Amino acid sequence: MRRQRTIRQAVVSEGIGLHTGLPGRIRLLPAPEDHGIQFRHAATGTIVPARIDHAQELAFATRIGLGQSAISTVEHLLSAIRGVGIDNILVELEGGEVPIMDGSAEPFVEILGEAGIREQERPVTVLRLTAPVEVRDGAKWIRAEPSDELTVDYRISFDNPLVGYQRYVGTVDPETYRKAIAPARTFGFLKDVKYLKSQGLGLGGSYSNCVIVDDHRVVSGELRFPDEFVRHKVLDLVGDLALLEYPLAASITAHKAGHALHADLVRAILARPECWELVGGGGPAFVVPFPLETEIPAAIAL
Repeated sequence: MRRQRTIRQAVVSEGIGLHTGLPGRIRLLPAPEDHGIQFRHAATGTIVPARIDHAQELAFATRIGLGQSAISTVEHLLSAIRGVGIDNILVELEGGEVPIMDGSAEPFVEILGEAGIREQERPVTVLRLTAPVEVRDGAKWIRAEPSDELTVDYRISFDNPLVGYQRYVGTVDPETYRKAIAPARTFGFLKDVKYLKSQGLGLGGSYSNCVIVDDHRVVSGELRFPDEFVRHKVLDLVGDLALLEYPLAASITAHKAGHALHADLVRAILARPECWELVGGGGPAFVVPFPLETEIPAAIAL
């Protein structure tokens, strides 16, 4: 069993929010053992652990929050953090929405690489399934089965000739994640853009941060993978599974799923403790409150 990991030093990144179109800035800070992944809302100072009971909105993105302190579009950053194997980190957000960057998790992976990864003393605790758990919503479903590692079999099907049916099968480990999953960008359909904007969504979307397709072509430029669409769904899944609190060892099969169904799976797993066990020697996540900014040691403060 590996040991827990955090980042070596604080790093900063900024950009615009996909849905608000407003500037956002994140600071990633090292965190102590058993801290887990937590966000701090810069305007209110509220700490919001990345945990399923704090999920507030799951339609077009994943939003978490406590009270009036909402942290929007967290899935790509959470995906990068969990994908490269970081267990303990504090994310301080200015602006309310995590920047969309280029629409993938790759910029966040690069930022985490700049920060460096530091191994800590305590072993990581993994949630390992011992029995299957499944959730369904009509023709959409997602199933988790016992495995010693996280593997994914993800299928999507869209009534669009450029997307159609796609399937991705693979193990989610840091090396595979960096090369095969993190670069895949979020996508949308040109016919839906006007509606989204009328709902106050996608205001920061552009060809530089989203793959846009119409019925005949990709209008935003070349794809990074022929199956980039389903790979991005896997990226979202990894981010949404971070709301489970612990790294997950399971074999996941998903068909036409999305943020809401990913979250339903997390809830279903936690609601059935007879179907899983905690493996490893670390303590529960999110039990150590991160210090206020005035208490952050100079070695990790900006």
